[in-house]
Formats: sequence, C-alpha cells, structure tokens
Amino acid sequence: MTESRHVSTHIDRSAAEVYAYASDPRNLPAWAPGLLKSVEQVDGQWVADSDMGRILLDWAPDNPYGVLDHHVTVPSGQTFYNPMRVTADGDGSEVVFSVRRQPEMTDAEFDRDCAAVQADLDALRDILQG
Repeated sequence: MTESRHVSTHIDRSAAEVYAYASDPRNLPAWAPGLLKSVEQVDGQWVADSDMGRILLDWAPDNPYGVLDHHVTVPSGQTFYNPMRVTADGDGSEVVFSVRRQPEMTDAEFDRDCAAVQADLDALRDILQG
C-alpha cells in the first residue's frame, strides 16, 4: 500500500479554463519548472528536458471530468503515476495532486516532494489568476 498526500490549491478561474491550460503539456515549463525546463511532442509522445535528463510524459486523454492523471517515465525507465484533478469550487476551481510516497523515501524526501508539488500548483494559480 502506498502512502499518498493530497496537495491542492484554489484558483479563481472556472474549472474548464484551468483544465484547458493545465492539460496542455506545452504549458508545463511555465508552472512546473521544478519538473522540467522544456517540452516537445516527438512522434506523438511528449518528451521533456529535466534536471534528471530526458523524461517522457503520458497524459490522460482530454475528458469532461477534469482528470489530469499522467505518467512520468524517467531516464532509468522507471514510470511514476501521478493522479491529478481539477474540480469546480464555487465560481473558481480546485486543483488536487496526489503525491505518492515512493519506496525507500524518507519523511524529509516525501515532505520535499509535497512542497515542490505545492509550489508548482501555486505557480499554476498565479499564472491563471494573472
């Protein structure tokens, strides 16, 4: 069983607007700079440059439910599943990312991962709220 921590932010934009922006991998370098520096589509697959080297991104297909789940495959070949959702919250929306603790990860490393995801979600909020 994997431990998860749900990290979230409220954004004063509709869920549809947040989903439209966040579901486009080309926007990732702007709001998730800790994960990657650039991203491009190569032969139908999203490839990104990160501090770890070239990584592969596999996003959930467009959907009306706000599902932004994605897999990240790092240079070692290991793939990480990342559950993520955009839901309506009043006139705005909430973005929730489930950070999953990896085997052998210390408490400090898990806390650092969660803080990095929170920073990315806060950057997404700041971009979309102007």
